[in-house]
Amino acid sequence: MRISKIALTALLPLLIVSGAQANEFEPQLRDLAKTAIQPWLSSPQVVEAVKAQNAKNKGLNETKIVALDKQWRAETSAGSRPLIDSVLSNQLSGFLKGKKDGSEGLFTEIFVMDNHGLNVGQSDVTSDYWQGDEAKWKKTYSAGADALHIGKVKEDESTQTFQSQISLSVVDPADGKVIGAITVGVNVGMLSQ
Repeated sequence: MRISKIALTALLPLLIVSGAQANEFEPQLRDLAKTAIQPWLSSPQVVEAVKAQNAKNKGLNETKIVALDKQWRAETSAGSRPLIDSVLSNQLSGFLKGKKDGSEGLFTEIFVMDNHGLNVGQSDVTSDYWQGDEAKWKKTYSAGADALHIGKVKEDESTQTFQSQISLSVVDPADGKVIGAITVGVNVGMLSQ
């Protein structure tokens, strides 16, 4: 289907505006990633938890990963939540909850993923356990030690805020190898204050 020159001329301002909105906060988000989030990534709480889960899950195949993700999704609306509770109650989740709570509303969610894209720790329950099929993991873990991915600004219906996600690779400081990734949801409304 071809778009007429007249239609394209009429749509161009809308495309430019929507593109600008998606990237409007990128400079501030990049600075936040460098100054506030990057320092956490070499902390023993993050590094040791990711390394331990990578060792524990070394033999996982895609079938098992999909089964774990399915279990997690079912548990989000169930009374019994053994998988979710095991992650939410670990030391890394406590560390991430502290970072979120200390941000005074700037951070809306924080979660760390292993080398499969599975949650290692998190400040809040995520809708799924496996992030390995999503850009937040693919464009960080798979992209190298200096990778940074900034998501588009979206309205979070549960919090009624506009947020963007910053994702970075988690690197083992001992050898410089990527071992996981982190995603931090940011309330962009607080960036302009």
